[in-house]
Amino acid sequence: MNKFLISVAVATTLGMANMAYAAEKTVMVGGQSMFASKDIVDNAVNSADHTTLVAAVKAAGLVDTLKSKGPFTVFAPTNAAFAKLPAGTVETLVKPESKATLTSILTYHVVSGSYDYKALAADIKKGNGVAELTTVNGKKLTFKMNGDHNITVADNSGDVANISTYDVYQSNGVINVIDTVLLPK
Repeated sequence: MNKFLISVAVATTLGMANMAYAAEKTVMVGGQSMFASKDIVDNAVNSADHTTLVAAVKAAGLVDTLKSKGPFTVFAPTNAAFAKLPAGTVETLVKPESKATLTSILTYHVVSGSYDYKALAADIKKGNGVAELTTVNGKKLTFKMNGDHNITVADNSGDVANISTYDVYQSNGVINVIDTVLLPK
């Protein structure tokens, strides 16, 4: 076998090993590893920081949707984000009679497609400092740079969330963790 073919074989093998490593590269969220080979729901249920979100997704009946092929980008509010809402809000939202409102709020945190930091930053640059994405709910979220390396997301009433953890890749999309619950109005 000539040296060129051996080099190609070695490079191909290393490339495949690197791809396998990248596919299983983990990010820690809520004290747990998030695996790119798992779907959005299977990873989220392991995050101690997202127990309220997971309970809300179950109450809204969105588990099967978020386990489907996608790709989806979820802007995932933490438990602390939900705690910022007025007292009793979460308890009211997870009641069966509030399912439509809860579904509207949760789908406002989901965008079709895969938007990691790089994609969001590129859209912001292309939009001269502002990017708008339409959520699964049908309403828009607005994205801006906040400094050199942070992106904020605002709901349509102007409430702003910071993205605290970017690029948590899933088998069916990506999660970006946010510090505020966004409300469609």
